[in-house]
Amino acid sequence: MKRFVGFLVLVLLSVLLTVLPVPAGAKTQPYVADRETKIDVMGEWAHPDDDTSFIGPCGVWHQLYGVKCGVIMVTRGEGGGNAAGTELGPDLGLRRENEDRVAHYRSGTVDIFNLDRIDFFYNQSAPLTQYFWDEQETLRRVTRVIRETQPEVYIGFTPTLAAGHGNHQQAGRLIWEGVLAAADPTKFPEQLKGPHALSTWQVKKVFSGGTTAGTGGTTTAANCTTGFTPTGLDTVAGVWTGYNSPYKWPAGNSQGQAAGTPKIWQQVSDEGRAAYPTQSRVMYKGVSVPACPRFGMTESFVPFQPNSSAAAGRDDAILFGATEPDPGGLPLGTLEYLTFSRFYNVAGEPFQATVHLRAPDGKLASGNVQLTVPPGWTVDGPQQVQPKPSADLTFTVTPAANAPVDQNAKISALYTTADASGYTDNVVRIVAAAEGRFQRWGNWQEYDAWLQNTAPQANRLGRSQAIQSMGIGQTIDVPVAVHNWSVKQQTGAVTLDLPADFTVDAPSKPYDLAPGADTTVTFKLTNTDTTLPAQQNVSIPIRTATGSETLTLTLVPTTVIPQATPVVDGKAAPGEYPGPTLDLGRIWQGAATCTGVDDCGVSSTGEGSTAKVSWSDDALYFFIHVRDDYQSYAVTPAECVGHWQADSVEILLDPRGNASQALKDTANTFKLGIFPFTQSGGPCWERDADNHQGYSSGALDTGNAPGVQVASTAQWVGSNETTVPHAYAGGGYDLEVKIPLADLPAAVDPSRLGLNITPYDNDDTSAPGTTTLRHIDMSTRLGWSALGSVQSDPYRWGLATLPGYTPPADRPTTPAPPNVSNPNLNGALSPQTIAQSARNGVPISGRVPTDDLKILSSVLRANAVDLVTSSKGSGTARAFLTSGELGAIPVWTTSCSPAADPAPDYGFTPCALTDGATPPWSPDMSGHLVKQVTQQVTPGVQHWTIPLTAAQRTQLRDRGHLLVSYETAQNEVQAFDIRLG
Repeated sequence: MKRFVGFLVLVLLSVLLTVLPVPAGAKTQPYVADRETKIDVMGEWAHPDDDTSFIGPCGVWHQLYGVKCGVIMVTRGEGGGNAAGTELGPDLGLRRENEDRVAHYRSGTVDIFNLDRIDFFYNQSAPLTQYFWDEQETLRRVTRVIRETQPEVYIGFTPTLAAGHGNHQQAGRLIWEGVLAAADPTKFPEQLKGPHALSTWQVKKVFSGGTTAGTGGTTTAANCTTGFTPTGLDTVAGVWTGYNSPYKWPAGNSQGQAAGTPKIWQQVSDEGRAAYPTQSRVMYKGVSVPACPRFGMTESFVPFQPNSSAAAGRDDAILFGATEPDPGGLPLGTLEYLTFSRFYNVAGEPFQATVHLRAPDGKLASGNVQLTVPPGWTVDGPQQVQPKPSADLTFTVTPAANAPVDQNAKISALYTTADASGYTDNVVRIVAAAEGRFQRWGNWQEYDAWLQNTAPQANRLGRSQAIQSMGIGQTIDVPVAVHNWSVKQQTGAVTLDLPADFTVDAPSKPYDLAPGADTTVTFKLTNTDTTLPAQQNVSIPIRTATGSETLTLTLVPTTVIPQATPVVDGKAAPGEYPGPTLDLGRIWQGAATCTGVDDCGVSSTGEGSTAKVSWSDDALYFFIHVRDDYQSYAVTPAECVGHWQADSVEILLDPRGNASQALKDTANTFKLGIFPFTQSGGPCWERDADNHQGYSSGALDTGNAPGVQVASTAQWVGSNETTVPHAYAGGGYDLEVKIPLADLPAAVDPSRLGLNITPYDNDDTSAPGTTTLRHIDMSTRLGWSALGSVQSDPYRWGLATLPGYTPPADRPTTPAPPNVSNPNLNGALSPQTIAQSARNGVPISGRVPTDDLKILSSVLRANAVDLVTSSKGSGTARAFLTSGELGAIPVWTTSCSPAADPAPDYGFTPCALTDGATPPWSPDMSGHLVKQVTQQVTPGVQHWTIPLTAAQRTQLRDRGHLLVSYETAQNEVQAFDIRLG
């Protein structure tokens, strides 16, 4: 599964080794990826469609510079909804893998390395993602793929909390951790020895979390970053997507483009960006204009061109020093980078900067290195470079006494020889001598610990924000951690700048710190609001004598849930709900898609979406009134998941009120999504993105919400066609819901129950030019506590108390381990993954390779395929018979002629308004999967037969292939691709 420098060399070595004795301590030849395996520019993302920004740039780099891109895809997106079919779980993963391959195929990116990690619900917790992904195993697989493919440039998500989705955060972290691990011989050392031994590998450039803001440059001409000036300190590389691609406009295209003229790469990119019908994308039918996608560099180990250099504007600038020699003239393979004795520094206090140089072979050219520092700073030097294989040159840098705090500062190094020069830079941060930061908790605390302990270079991206929440009218502790970064004693006081409706127990609190010391001062902060303000987020600056930061405090609503005895009949009878009325008319997402007050949860008369809550015995009861003017798509039983894709209401309960503090987000909660009507008439419900998600009602009930009762006044209009009226009778609907508290993942804390209720409003979701509603997300989202991403942030939900309620004594207070219900696809069950592994030699999913199985013969007969195998051990073999082009199976139907629009471009261009439907996928991958069988393998020779019908044999004549995956009991893998016919 691995390749060295060439077959002839291997043959010669094998001859020599049979004759000559091997000296003690002799080293084996380093692993070098051959061109089939080698990746030049690797991207890494969490889900299919995260990676679409990569399409156009890779197409240009591939066409103009011979660059080969690849993608590490951590999951296949199996945990999401399906807007195009009924596949869920592994079946959906198979379909989404194909969508991603289709999106990238035309750009020459045919290697997508799926790691088979489980995809689960939207969250904002990297630690929760680590829990589900098996953090170390995922890093092991990333490291193997890097060491196997030896990429020079690595691109992907930021690792910061700004990535939003916890899966995205963790995918970003895997870039930084993977680059470190691949170069570290102590990480996963088993990959560096044995019959499949790899070598450590140093990625040359990293683009993960860099900023691309700036001025200048263009989108109308090649070398589009020429004249671009970044506003930040990251070096920015760009690529123009206005170049002509090899793909032509077909005759009759709906865009009116001349037949036979080339599509530009931005057109190819936009078409690929839309190639995800299962994820609510629709066929791209527009005409694209050139763009200039840009990438902010966050780490480099090779010389590069700063944006002040004209060469930095070239469309291949991202490749300098990595796959192409840097224009400065140093030999390709030269390492040059800059490190510091510490990242956080104080104005006026010196620190050390070290320039590291390594020659690709032989010795460095004699020369000198000089540093450039910000105005007012000082540095010693320059220093001489001797003709040796490497050099590490250390300088003393002193920031200016008035250097601004809480800002990064750039330091650059220039290595100059008689014939060449090499530039590099890096940043440090100036902080206050006495820095006071709100004491981090939850995901914010964990992220800062990751920066400190795992990826210090990522500190340049910034530490976490100061975030907290509190109920209106309540009092909380505000701890402030003060650290002395300087070499002098620091004395002063911490103060809070309070907005209106807040008080504090003391105007200031003192600190007196020795160099390097810490202390924590705590304020008692009280909110005096009696109703929830229109703006739920407020800012509270925290100040010390030398610095400040701003705490973002979220105010959440509070309520008291009284005891009563409701009956679930869809009516709120007198006495059933004596508690306060909760306002559900606040919009937290999708305001642009609602039209007028009757479609936005409120009305001109003031009657909006509301809820009331009571408790009785050991259950909660909800009466929810939703104002809505348009009835959305009615789901089938199989579609009673992904409630946000139709009119629905979600009830969110955090039993202990601390799910965010426990780093589990909604995995420690109960979330019930209720469809008020279905095609069968009545409501249905499911649990989503919580402690045990899955179907909860009807024939598909998984038993995850026993005892839940729902009564709905909504009546389906009887059609998903927009040609019939879709108004709700009475201008909306009512839901009455019973939720047994035993269904929650832990006993309720009656003094702190996290609670939210969020209506989802979908209107006319038909595609342009059609009259059929779709099960697709176009929702306006409302709630009691209404902030962006509130569905994933329990700390932003409202807070409720249950006076008089006591949970059963035997009910645990620690939530059960979360269950996401749908498993992920095993790559050994994906024909596309198997074919790729057989071609490029990288083991399926980045797992451990084996050579145990051999296919001695395979014969296509009139009524069967006969196989003879030999194995050293036991395992499971899976055979897939496929026909046609498997690398990219079209995801759209089109009336364009295949002759005028040949593959792989076929299926991307509309020739009629009605084009853009999705071809059938299951159960045969749109007709490309002819048959599959599983065979248990035992040691020795085995004969096995795959029976065929006459039609199947005929189908295999069209580029028929036998794909075989093999898994040992030790989770080792092999892949085979044998041409039939």
